[in-house]
Amino acid sequence: MRTAPIGSRYDVVVAGARAAGAATAMLLARQGLSVLVVDPARRGSDTLSTHALMRGGVYLLHRWGLLDSIRATGTPRIDTTTFYYGPEKVEVAIKPRDGVDGLYAPRRTVLDETLVVAAEEAGAEVVHGVSLDSLVQDAHGRVRGALVATRDQTVIRIEADMVVGADGRRSNVARLAGAEVEHLSPNATANIYGYWPGLGINGYHWYWMAGAASGAIPTNDDETCIFAGVPPTLFHTERWRGLEWLYHRTLAAVSPELAAWSHASGARPKLRAFAGSPGFMRRPVGPGWALVGDASYFKDPITAHGITDALRDAELLSRAVARGTDQAMVEYRETRDMLSRGLRDVTDRLASLEWDLEEAKELHLQLSQEMSAEAEFLAALGPQATRIPTSEALALSA
Repeated sequence: MRTAPIGSRYDVVVAGARAAGAATAMLLARQGLSVLVVDPARRGSDTLSTHALMRGGVYLLHRWGLLDSIRATGTPRIDTTTFYYGPEKVEVAIKPRDGVDGLYAPRRTVLDETLVVAAEEAGAEVVHGVSLDSLVQDAHGRVRGALVATRDQTVIRIEADMVVGADGRRSNVARLAGAEVEHLSPNATANIYGYWPGLGINGYHWYWMAGAASGAIPTNDDETCIFAGVPPTLFHTERWRGLEWLYHRTLAAVSPELAAWSHASGARPKLRAFAGSPGFMRRPVGPGWALVGDASYFKDPITAHGITDALRDAELLSRAVARGTDQAMVEYRETRDMLSRGLRDVTDRLASLEWDLEEAKELHLQLSQEMSAEAEFLAALGPQATRIPTSEALALSA
């Protein structure tokens, strides 16, 4: 594995080699663009994530020819999603359609690596242990490349026609480019989760009560991710008692079934916590730069749609970059907004945890409608556009 970039000129530099960045790089490289991806993290490392994929995300993995690779890792197929509203149980079958035989929730160590390998096979250069330090701009303010830094603080200048920030909520690219927040969602949940072995749980299970939520997500290695979500104020005031205390207390209140499953397992997995963060939408494009994934658009994990967002927007952004015009980038922004607003608003309302169960059911119906519309939009997309040479693209956008 290389420890530093070997080139000085690329069509596109991508900051971030996780789901959004690796997928964007793969799609661009498949269209013949030269792509460099840099990421400061260790290759194959895990990250905080809900990691459940919804239909649109699974469809894209199928479209990209990667779903078989995900299945080959032992990622279980999800055939049902069950919602629990107090004593009421609503089970929804996942119907096969458009190459999607079910849903999947691969660990990020599996999904991210699958996308990195696919990006490399397409011709992208992916380098871990290297971070984007600053942007290179011309006299008119257009981004023309970046300075990247290795772990030994060697700084390398890279020229590029486009720099893509796929570097998360605290995006360095967004900060350096001055990408303003265009929408801020007021609500957030704090989540505690762990991976429980050998429970034999099938399907997604989502449990709801006013003031809290929990769920079970089967994933790789015969493990189930069980999470508990509470208001951030409760998380901060009660955390002194310990994560385990708050986690098990919440499970017992929201989902005695999950509490019993976890207790019967006899395991004590390491718990991980996300204290919560308001959702936002940033302006995702500017002269010579673009944002994708959480750098562009982040919403609360309570609807487990973040990775599907990332894959969807990687598809949309790669199409825009390949077209090579500023108008294409404007259309990327408009399409992202169109597909995101409904999902964003429903998620924010659910994240408030201030609803009764009847409203929660109505919100989930709206969520289902939004996700169905998104999946239909993605399935209707035609083939990727042919890349326009840079000189012609600049003439078109002038």
